[in-house]
Amino acid sequence: MLTRALIVVLVILNIGVALWWVLRGEPVSAPPASSAGVAQLEVLPTTQATPASAASPDAASALQDVTPATAPVAQPPVSTAAPPSAVADTPAPTPAASVPAPTPVAAAPAPAAVPAPAQCVSLGPFADRAAAQAAQSRAGNALRGAKLREVADAGATRYRVLLPPAASREEAQATVKRIVAAGVSDYYIIAQGEDTNAIALGQYRNREGADRRLAALSAAGFKATMVASGGDGSAQWWLDATLADGTDAAVARQRSGAAQQRSLECARLR
Repeated sequence: MLTRALIVVLVILNIGVALWWVLRGEPVSAPPASSAGVAQLEVLPTTQATPASAASPDAASALQDVTPATAPVAQPPVSTAAPPSAVADTPAPTPAASVPAPTPVAAAPAPAAVPAPAQCVSLGPFADRAAAQAAQSRAGNALRGAKLREVADAGATRYRVLLPPAASREEAQATVKRIVAAGVSDYYIIAQGEDTNAIALGQYRNREGADRRLAALSAAGFKATMVASGGDGSAQWWLDATLADGTDAAVARQRSGAAQQRSLECARLR
């Protein structure tokens, strides 16, 4: 009796399993994962497919209700670029004022060397003109602008400086006024003799003093002459010249073979 009951139970179970396999339908594959923020369609389990055209309004509303209420709404991407108006309104940065490069200061030119004043000398005496010319050749480049000068009365003991006689006393007095205005002193008008109305401007015991007086008068614009007296009438020649730069008067005298050297006003060589 018990065995028969177990057989009946097993038959019933087998029938139930067979019915379940027949009625369960095809397995439904899981829907693919959807992107975040997109509503998902959920299929309700039914035993009989319902035609799409026969779907009731309630089914449509049910489909809309299955959309998750908390589904995130896709937000438009936020642009980090400033709006055109903001870009247009933003003032362009003012470029920094260009600072001019400092102008290099040119080095100050070295002051030009001041040339030493010219020195003039008279070398001699020589017995004749040929001897003076030979001395000039021996001196060579130690002398510049050399000139030969003849002294008619070499043995003179006095030298007078005179302005030539004027045509009248009044003319001589007018010349004296010009001499005084030029700052020249030691003068007198000769009143008699062959030098009447001549103006004497000094008497000297040596020729160098007379030469200096002549140079000063020439610089002031007066053409004076020198008159020697007390000599034997013999003539001598002298070599007047400007010393070359860096040349000593003693060296020039030795090279020329002159016995004497005398300082000379360079104005007399012009």
